[in-house]
Amino acid sequence: MESTLTARDRVGVQDFVLLENYTSEAAFIENLRRRFGENLIYTYIGSVLVSVNPNKDLEIYSKAHMERYRGVSFYEISPHIYAVSDNTYRAMRTERRDQCILISGESGAGKTEASKKILQYYATTCPVTDHLSTLRDRLLQSNPVLEAFGNAKTLRNDNSSRFGKYMDVQFDFRGAPIGGHILNYLLEKSRVVHQNHGERNFHIFYQLLEGGEQDLLSKLGLERNAQKYQYLVKGCCPRVSSINDKNDWRTVRKALTVIGFHEDEVEDLLNIIASVLHLGNTQFGEGKNGENQITTETQLKYLSKLLGVDGAALREALTHKKITAKGEEMISPLSFEQAVAARDALAKAVYGRAFTWLVVKINQSLAFKDDVYNSSKGSSSVIGLLDIYGFEVFQHNSFEQFCINYCNEKLHQLFIELTLKSEQEEYEAEGITWEPVKYFDNKIICDLVEGKHKGLISILDEECLRPGEPSDISFLEKLEDTLGGHAHFVTHKLSNGKTRKAVSREEFKLIHYAGEVNYSVNGFLDKNKDLLYRNLKESDMSPLWRFDEALVRHQVKYLGLMENLRVRRAGFAYRRHYETFLQRYKSLCPGTWPNWQGRLADGVATLVQHLGYKPEEYKLGKTKIFIRFPKTLFSTEDSLEARRPALVLTLQTSWRGYRERAKYLRIRQAVIVIQSAWRGMISRQKARRRRHAVDIIRKFIKGFIYRHYERCPENEYFLDHQRFSFLMMLFRNPPKSVLDKSWPIPPPCLTEASEHLCRLCMRNMMRAYCRRIQPEWKKQMEQKVVASQIFKDQKDSYPQSVPKLFVASRLNSEEFNLKVIQTLGNDKVKYGIAVTKYDRRGYKARPRQLLLTSSFAMLVAEAKLKQRIDYATLRSISVSSLSDGFMVLHVPSEDNKQKSDVVLQCDHLIEVVTKLATMADKKIKVNMSPDSITFAVARGKEGVIDFTSGPELKVAKCKKGHLLVTAPKLNP
Repeated sequence: MESTLTARDRVGVQDFVLLENYTSEAAFIENLRRRFGENLIYTYIGSVLVSVNPNKDLEIYSKAHMERYRGVSFYEISPHIYAVSDNTYRAMRTERRDQCILISGESGAGKTEASKKILQYYATTCPVTDHLSTLRDRLLQSNPVLEAFGNAKTLRNDNSSRFGKYMDVQFDFRGAPIGGHILNYLLEKSRVVHQNHGERNFHIFYQLLEGGEQDLLSKLGLERNAQKYQYLVKGCCPRVSSINDKNDWRTVRKALTVIGFHEDEVEDLLNIIASVLHLGNTQFGEGKNGENQITTETQLKYLSKLLGVDGAALREALTHKKITAKGEEMISPLSFEQAVAARDALAKAVYGRAFTWLVVKINQSLAFKDDVYNSSKGSSSVIGLLDIYGFEVFQHNSFEQFCINYCNEKLHQLFIELTLKSEQEEYEAEGITWEPVKYFDNKIICDLVEGKHKGLISILDEECLRPGEPSDISFLEKLEDTLGGHAHFVTHKLSNGKTRKAVSREEFKLIHYAGEVNYSVNGFLDKNKDLLYRNLKESDMSPLWRFDEALVRHQVKYLGLMENLRVRRAGFAYRRHYETFLQRYKSLCPGTWPNWQGRLADGVATLVQHLGYKPEEYKLGKTKIFIRFPKTLFSTEDSLEARRPALVLTLQTSWRGYRERAKYLRIRQAVIVIQSAWRGMISRQKARRRRHAVDIIRKFIKGFIYRHYERCPENEYFLDHQRFSFLMMLFRNPPKSVLDKSWPIPPPCLTEASEHLCRLCMRNMMRAYCRRIQPEWKKQMEQKVVASQIFKDQKDSYPQSVPKLFVASRLNSEEFNLKVIQTLGNDKVKYGIAVTKYDRRGYKARPRQLLLTSSFAMLVAEAKLKQRIDYATLRSISVSSLSDGFMVLHVPSEDNKQKSDVVLQCDHLIEVVTKLATMADKKIKVNMSPDSITFAVARGKEGVIDFTSGPELKVAKCKKGHLLVTAPKLNP
């Protein structure tokens, strides 16, 4: 903590002992507020940890945080529950003495959560073996079970512990947890039968109804509705938004299994819980003869089954009482009010015994077992955790709050006495004069409650045993007669006119240290006696997010934090061992820096004199220095902060020099060693390589000489080398593509293998090439293959068409006439191109569109279908060998539908002919003519197209009546 003192102005002080105005309650609370605003919920008062419940999850309880506090000095790091846990654990191990952690606070302050965090810290950080991991799990899983059966929602806390708990955790000589024991007390059994408005019964009832399987509920005779049960509706709060009863039920069932409960034991426990609910629904009424009797037979049937008792005996026990007079026993009927009270008393007793049995079973599972772990190597130690009720002040306070607050009063007295004693012993041990500290001594209140014969509890016990008809009012009157005039006891009768209205006629007021509390005497006698009729006892019915200043101020007062602070200060705000103090501040004095060689006390004296401490500011004890004022310590810290940069620079310079010198010496020595080793290794490697090289050369030369012989020892190395070299050459330089026909010449012994490898290599490359081809590209290649078969070395324009891709169509869909598309119907156009048709009369050029479908080709002029040519009737196609774009489609003249052969001229001739050839199912013959093409003009009449080379493309009719086409020569 001292290392963070420079941050005191931002988040107050981390230890109230260093608070300048330590007598001011306002300054105390303001320091809590400032730290709370920064989510710093923990603050020390010496070894006492003050915690402000943030009512939200903070990321300060991870395993990394546990490791941060593990083995660290108490004041070297910020306050935390883990620091207290670790300090207690290390004190137990080093001092070999049992330790105890007392957790106190008002209801809702977070006591139960604090105890769970402590257990989690020990379970995570303490050494553990495979045998002890089960114990660790049982320690952790005991919490949800005890919370289910012993916790409930109150007006202040949704998970309030309604019982006191003291847990012992036993550790072996190595610090590993080896056992545990739980002591429970002051279970609030009255909650079983009654809850204040806005409160609930114990969690287990709601968990069973919400989370229990339907078969289980049916077996227990229960319904999944808390409103059906009288013991669960008194507080009108069956559901709580912050509690998930169904999930909690699964957690409890799993925890019972981990702890070691057998299924039959769990069944018995749930039978008890269900029987309490059935008891609450048991009703009484008047019989035929005016006697009191049970009117709910269903509940009685389930009660006898679940509790394992005779139904008739249970009926009589709930409606009659057994009286012993002069040695004779008599059975007397109960009135309606008495029967209800007997039923409720039985429910409380059954639940209380079940809770006690539950704790016993948990203790049995946590008990240290010699047969599992041998502890003969050393003795064991114990850390105790006391988690007690917080001080409670409700609108209606009864016997339960009286017991709780009295217990807190006693703990406060013990706490102050122990703190005062430890401070006084430290002063005496150090030879410092003790200065008396004024604080509120609540012994007067404890004596008022527990005094013999005249104490409140003594009067209550006496009234319960008094013959006659004692009542709560007679008890109050006796209190007034005996305790009247006591400064801390007030009743309506004893109060004056100003305070009489604040105390009713059925209440008495105790002025506790923490404040004034009114207690209603109604039920005091019955709850003190815990009345259970004899015949019921004889039946074996058990198988076993804001900072509330007012609230903070109240808790600061009743916890005695200001008194604790004044005791801790006792005139001195700071105390440290000489060695620690000197080690931290020795750099501030030239006489103590860098090291002090003499007595520690003399070194500290030299240091404080150099710092200018005045005699009234400090005292030197036998082993510690005591500083009176926080400002003296703060000024020393400020001096250290100012000195730190120069100190860091000096340390860095010295360290770097030392490090570099040491590094140089290490390197120098290492270099000498490495050089010697390296030279030896290099020489040995060279010799081995030479010997190996000589052997290889000899084998190679001999193999070369015998290379033409059959395989023998003399040439096997050479032949293997040849094979290996050839194969590695193929591996490193294989053919790069299917067009690469190069292949290295193999040695004679690998000729056949080389041929096989060549074929396999080419085949694999072809397969890989084919697998990479996309469908569209494959289609292109198929068409290009067809074009190659037809035109390669035949058509002058073929070489120029090879690198160009064939397109899907030379006309887009917008260029097709809509009427033509409608005429085609289901026949879709696969390809279209603009062409010029030369008619049979005078070879007049006509612009047309040539459209190809899957079954026929057609010539279209605007919206008219001029000519249809079925692929089945197309005999052949004639083209020239020049670069012109003419083609003749030959159709049979016998077909009346076809007038004559069709003469067309177009661009992309090779693409068009290829499309026609691939779309027709049969293979169409393509004729290649170098000079002329003869075609049918009409039946019995022929036409001729003559072709000749020229500088440019020309089309004209010659004197012979032929069509003369002049085309340029592209490939001379």
